[in-house]
Amino acid sequence: MADDDTHVTPRGPAVATSSEGSGTARLPGKEGGMHGLHIMSGDWMLMAHGTVSLQYTDHSGPRGDDMTYVTSMAMVTAQRDTGWGRIQFKSMLSLEPLMAPPGYPNLFATGETAYGDPIVDRQHPHDLFMELAARVDVNVGPGSLFLYGGPVGEPAIGPSAFMHRGSAKLNPEPPITHHWFDSTHITYGVITAGYSAPKWQIEASAFRGAEPDEARWNIETPKLDSWSVRASLNPSPRWSVQASYAEIKEPEASHPGEDEQRFTSSVHYADGKFSAMGAFSAKERDHGETLTAWLGEVNWDLDRHNTVFGRVENVANNELFPDHSDPLHEQTFRVTKFQAGYARRIPMGPFELALGGSLSAFAKPSALDAVYGDKPWGYTLFARINLGN
Repeated sequence: MADDDTHVTPRGPAVATSSEGSGTARLPGKEGGMHGLHIMSGDWMLMAHGTVSLQYTDHSGPRGDDMTYVTSMAMVTAQRDTGWGRIQFKSMLSLEPLMAPPGYPNLFATGETAYGDPIVDRQHPHDLFMELAARVDVNVGPGSLFLYGGPVGEPAIGPSAFMHRGSAKLNPEPPITHHWFDSTHITYGVITAGYSAPKWQIEASAFRGAEPDEARWNIETPKLDSWSVRASLNPSPRWSVQASYAEIKEPEASHPGEDEQRFTSSVHYADGKFSAMGAFSAKERDHGETLTAWLGEVNWDLDRHNTVFGRVENVANNELFPDHSDPLHEQTFRVTKFQAGYARRIPMGPFELALGGSLSAFAKPSALDAVYGDKPWGYTLFARINLGN
């Protein structure tokens, strides 16, 4: 079926060619999908997974800031296999709306609004309801036809969202390219239909294009005013490749009346201990230039207790100066972020405690020295509890 497809190796055992990412996205089979607590209740398998991370971030320069904050995510899913296919119910929630609307420091990040103004150099909080959706797979041939959707879900765009990728599983900072690759992972109103075979998947979505507003405790009115298509390939259990295209209706409140066209592609590798992803995205608002982004990230579990991780991003951004009176308003600047980190993982029964931190450095045009400093840098320290590993 769609996210548990297998093939038989020369030695005989079945090996998953793909595992579940966020929404209907695929990951390499060796990534193993969502790790959490699994409970059987009659014919249903229940899965609970979650993380709570206490973090301190400090970024240098005139636009830098420091803050202690908590990020969180909880998932509960129910799945039942039948003679004709599979039924899934999915939910994901977060208590990040407890933060103030501007969220937490993330130098050179942009996207969404706080108090009516565009958010710049910060990461916005996630909504209470991150997913409330269902999926039905019907066996057809070697794979299945599937239908996914709900009032809150994720359309078929880009790679799996960053908090669900093994390549980013212990990285405490969201990518500054988040709004190029996976900003649609919380969408109010989604319907996706597709066909999933053991080594490939093709799908199309209708969804609401507008990004979540600042009222993060509620469920916004679903719409189906945008569309996307995505093709995924899993040539072996270690690899997953995807390409997607979307026409998004007025995604950003700070750009009313401007639709967006977005293309993404990504390659993901995992072998059970090492996970890496490389990705490219290009987006263009109506009457605007094409803004591109590159992303590479890795997570390497050296052993049961020690993990190193890193990320390199390069992005062309024209939203760093939202004030229309600023002479740099809507000018495009290409910025690169380099990040490396370490985590010590401590098993605690069904939970795992991870203690660690990361360092970041940035390369940018000299025209930004006055507002970002000559050599901006930053760090994040974290203590994170995971249900599962």
